Amino acid sequence: MDWVALRLSLELAGLTVLLLLPIGVALGRFLAYRAMRGKEILEALVALPLVLPPTVFGYYLLVAFGAASPLGRAWQALFDRPLVFTFEGLLLASVIFNLPFAVQPMQRAFEAIAPDLRAAAACCGMSPWRVLLRIELPLAWPGILTALVLAFAHTLGEFGIVLMVGGAIPGETETIAIAIYDRVQAFDDRAAAQMAMFLLVFSLATIAVTFFASRRVGRRLG
Repeated sequence: MDWVALRLSLELAGLTVLLLLPIGVALGRFLAYRAMRGKEILEALVALPLVLPPTVFGYYLLVAFGAASPLGRAWQALFDRPLVFTFEGLLLASVIFNLPFAVQPMQRAFEAIAPDLRAAAACCGMSPWRVLLRIELPLAWPGILTALVLAFAHTLGEFGIVLMVGGAIPGETETIAIAIYDRVQAFDDRAAAQMAMFLLVFSLATIAVTFFASRRVGRRLG
């Protein structure tokens, strides 16, 4: 077992989820409640990582983060290091690539809240922030939890984006998925099988616990 790669994968997945929580809630709620022209285009842009091959999406992120891009130059000027082939660049790419896994379940959860309930809360004098914290978030919590776990599990096993944007730098961007690939390339089938089995069991257990918790929360709120 490559414990360094596993630790880096867990760190990447955890930070990705932490960053996606406020982004997913804000964007999911916006898409659920706001009727506007061009909404379908925005939803299509959010869902784009679901249909594009990771290598294609990773290539465009590589170009966007590269030294020749405005973002890459700005990052280099601020931190005196490139954005590509670093953990920070990999984290940013992971957040972008996992947007649909976070936003879509949250959007559906907010859409399931009855508009009359929010209108009644507003008529009772509750501020929009209080409505969000006291009514919307508790009701949407099963969808939010599902979104976060899906994003976590997907990040943990992501290969194409990691390889394109992060490369395979040990201790910096080599995740457990890359480590499995490297072991297979080196004909170390035993190590590859151990890491693959660990990743399979861990991901399955994480998703199972999430479904269980979502049902418990849903029954309690119901």
